[in-house]
Amino acid sequence: MKSFFNFLSEARVSKAAEKAKKLGLTSDGSGGWQDRQGNIVARTVRGELQFTDRKQSAADSETSAPQGGGVPEQPKAPRSGGEEDQSVEKDEKTDGDMKNGETVTLVFGRFNPPTVGHEKLLNGAKSIAGTGELRIYPSRSEDPQKNPLDPETKTSMMKTMFPDFEENIINDEGIRTIFDALKLANDEGYSDVQIVVGSDRVAEFDSLAQKYNGTLYNFDNIETISAGDRDAESEGVEGMSASKMRAAAADNDFETFRQGIPQSLDDKTAKQLMNTVRKKMMVATESWSLWQIAPKFDWRNLREHYVTGKIFNVNSIVENLNTGLIGKVIRRGTNYLICVTEDNIMFKSWVRDLKEYQEKDVPSKMRAPGKPNTLVGTSGYFKNMADITPGFEKGDKTNLQDGGKPYKGYDIRSFINKNKKK
Repeated sequence: MKSFFNFLSEARVSKAAEKAKKLGLTSDGSGGWQDRQGNIVARTVRGELQFTDRKQSAADSETSAPQGGGVPEQPKAPRSGGEEDQSVEKDEKTDGDMKNGETVTLVFGRFNPPTVGHEKLLNGAKSIAGTGELRIYPSRSEDPQKNPLDPETKTSMMKTMFPDFEENIINDEGIRTIFDALKLANDEGYSDVQIVVGSDRVAEFDSLAQKYNGTLYNFDNIETISAGDRDAESEGVEGMSASKMRAAAADNDFETFRQGIPQSLDDKTAKQLMNTVRKKMMVATESWSLWQIAPKFDWRNLREHYVTGKIFNVNSIVENLNTGLIGKVIRRGTNYLICVTEDNIMFKSWVRDLKEYQEKDVPSKMRAPGKPNTLVGTSGYFKNMADITPGFEKGDKTNLQDGGKPYKGYDIRSFINKNKKK
């Protein structure tokens, strides 16, 4: 088994995408891969690159690819009248059909930190997926209180704790929300999707996933499935949660923290994991409150801060820690919020499942009224500068510098890297 620290900088990418890149292929946005002439020469099937010529495997193709990233020439079928017509018709149907008739199973969660309770979730997902594709996406949320582990550290910890799922756990910076995971699966041509979550989150995930099917993505069938009951008051695996683990780490209570670590790991490794969580929580240098790090165990104080308007006010920016969605608060309920994202996706969240953004953390242009993004080196700064360029709002690009582009479709990273403050 690899040690925890061997994984700290690892990131898994799609095998199909990796092979396609080496061969110089580009995605057509629907699971197909094109050569430089725009011909569909391969497709993604269960995460693997499969060429339209079924006899040639992706592995053989990679080894036979000519130097310089070219695409290997595909063997031509024998020409024999009717057979040729049938094969052409078949190819045309394949290229025009976005669906591959297969099912992908998705798990999207915080895992902050991962626990034996999450192991039960992953085992349930594996059973549900069967022989189909299983993808496990740790969320990108990060803050000292509720999400102390950064995505890289969290992914590494998960692979150490759950080695049976090492190949399924994917650290992809492009998957920030459950919708990102769904859209990627749709682009790769999957026909059906199964979303596996804890029993207390089935309704939330299913409502969102079903609501936007046909707009953000298009699946034949979406099913949200519970991996088993969860009870925070019970003992053992069913009662173990990341909230309990964070509280134990903050209290430096190794005995309780150890209960949430698989017995396959020794005490030394478990201690290292707890110290990593403590360091990320900064408990040694900053004060902390239970309602902030584990709100489900201090609901009274969380509600007091909410009712008195100290947190989650209208027009503030919040993140749903279950789905990864970030939006502006448009309505406050008794113990929930109605929010809308930058892309006009509306979602409802319980107060306990939210994180409030600070002004400096707000993505893009989603900032409080009267507080434009003036942080040099950020994407929001670039967008604001573009917006105030005379004529830009009407699509007039004449006032942009030579070679300039509007921010839609523009690689903002190049702007950020050149202008970021040192």
